[in-house]
Amino acid sequence: MFNKKTISLVLGSGGARGYAHIGVIEELLKHGYEIKSISGSSMGALIGALYACGKLDMFKEWVLRLDLLDVAKLIDFSFSGTGIIQGDKVFRVIEEILGDIMIEDLPIPFTAVATDFIKQKEVWIQKGKLIDAIRASIAIPTVFTPKKIGERYLIDGGVLNPLPIAPTVADDTESTIAVDLCANVSKEYELHIPKREREKESGMQEMFFEMTQKAQELFAKEKKSTFDEMGMFDIMGRTIDIMQNAVKECRMAGYSPDIIIGIPNDACGFYEFNRAYEMIELGRIIARERLQIKRD
Repeated sequence: MFNKKTISLVLGSGGARGYAHIGVIEELLKHGYEIKSISGSSMGALIGALYACGKLDMFKEWVLRLDLLDVAKLIDFSFSGTGIIQGDKVFRVIEEILGDIMIEDLPIPFTAVATDFIKQKEVWIQKGKLIDAIRASIAIPTVFTPKKIGERYLIDGGVLNPLPIAPTVADDTESTIAVDLCANVSKEYELHIPKREREKESGMQEMFFEMTQKAQELFAKEKKSTFDEMGMFDIMGRTIDIMQNAVKECRMAGYSPDIIIGIPNDACGFYEFNRAYEMIELGRIIARERLQIKRD
């Protein structure tokens, strides 16, 4: 019987699949787990930070009600050459949700993992402005422009540590639960997606097709049947997944969590940020299944 209730929660990177973290957290709380610390990379850092400051429900409501016009307004293309999207618009909204809060003022310990682009080193951000830590950890290479903090240019934490267990090793908790967004899972899950959500997904892709070729490639479906059908961002997204899987396996050899909740790496494309509803539901379903197996 697995009844350890105080946990360290590790939230991995994986692009749009990161919405699944929301469903996982909701299911953990439903089962009576108390989250005492959080470590996250990329989308894991964003979702973890939102939970740590009590704003996850607000964020969830926001992403679920976004319509086509809202999404179009959030895209600010960068002309610097260091990333396709500047990211200022979307992070202004996230900052409005979070508020002006420092990491050291959060009610639970929080670590955002980023990568020092110049020195090629993993960086644990455990103090300073929360929004800056998130912005650095989520700076997906070539998509979001890097975040400069002090003299360091920081990019996505998933580059060097896609499942950052190490920051939680010294925690005074009963167990560690890690959410892996790049799991090699063959099982298929049936999800009931309301008609309005399916229409929203379809409409968003049509809109981006009409905007620019860059935007179409960025947000279109990545599940192409042959290599010849793939675009630049299909290849880039899959390359990131391959890289993160290899790095994750090496890291896991040193630090192993008590429970791994694995989200299939083909659940959605790395850049399909229009699929929040189904990724949240998938996270909830897989967490419920995994926790039940552990209890049995």
